[in-house]
Amino acid sequence: MHTELPDLLVLAPSPAAVVNEQLEQAYTCHRAWQVAPEQRAAWLAEVGPRIRAVATTGVLGLGAADMALLPKLEIIAVNGVGLDAVALDVAKQRGIAVTTTPNVLTDDVADVAVGLLLASARRIVALDHFVRDGAWERREPIKPALSLRGKTAGIFGFGQIGQAIALRLAAFGLKLRYYQPRAIAGSDVPRSDSLLDLARESDFLIVCAPGTPATRKAINADVLAALGPQGTLINIARGALVDEEALIAALRDGVLGSAGLDVFCDEPRVPEALRALPNTVLTPHIGSLTVETRQAMGQLVVDNLHAHFAGLPLPTPVKN
Repeated sequence: MHTELPDLLVLAPSPAAVVNEQLEQAYTCHRAWQVAPEQRAAWLAEVGPRIRAVATTGVLGLGAADMALLPKLEIIAVNGVGLDAVALDVAKQRGIAVTTTPNVLTDDVADVAVGLLLASARRIVALDHFVRDGAWERREPIKPALSLRGKTAGIFGFGQIGQAIALRLAAFGLKLRYYQPRAIAGSDVPRSDSLLDLARESDFLIVCAPGTPATRKAINADVLAALGPQGTLINIARGALVDEEALIAALRDGVLGSAGLDVFCDEPRVPEALRALPNTVLTPHIGSLTVETRQAMGQLVVDNLHAHFAGLPLPTPVKN
């Protein structure tokens, strides 16, 4: 007997072919990324009434307007841990399950944070250009970098990723502090009284907090000034947590020493003023982009979808 496959709206393909193959085998997949932007609204209005599940990413999410076009929607499976682009209030009202892919990306994102910190403090990208451009051969003077040992790294947001970063930085001989509204029980890392205090007490400020209305532009001009002209800002969380205009001004005017950024306010568009600054290291939101982690994340998306349609407990549900 033929069983009709559930209709799945896929907003972006997985980098792992095996994940895409599993989705194609188990669901009737509607691939949004293959639809031209100007045709998307009409296309979604046509297929929307049949959609029972959505596979999306932390960046793309699923907004209230699109959700309204999906009357039969039962589950939103997010490939990532960010939920700021998902209309969680609407999902809760409608009883729509939401899942993410936690834990499997922690180590890779923490590694990128450390890589950005090393690249920024030790000026690795600038020195790479120094060699390639022939400046070394011309015997031009080399600006000294900053040592990590003995300095303080402040971590804004001390969840799994923040704690994984702390573990790595401790091995470099850095002192550690953190700030988030809720203290972490049992942690031996000191908690600052506020984000502003954390910036004042730190040489390096690493942003790991979730993107929420409360954290939007939390890294403002005052925080950047408190970090200081020798300070370094690292952001592997969400671009919206940083006041990008204030950051550009602080880097340009010497109020802040340097920045290593994997996320931006309007991805993939990065302001020309930011790209032109020599005291920045910029990467295209690739914190979890390794073969191993992207496959594990995609597999969790598949596992959550399979569990839902089999009537089994979801492996990684969002409690909202």
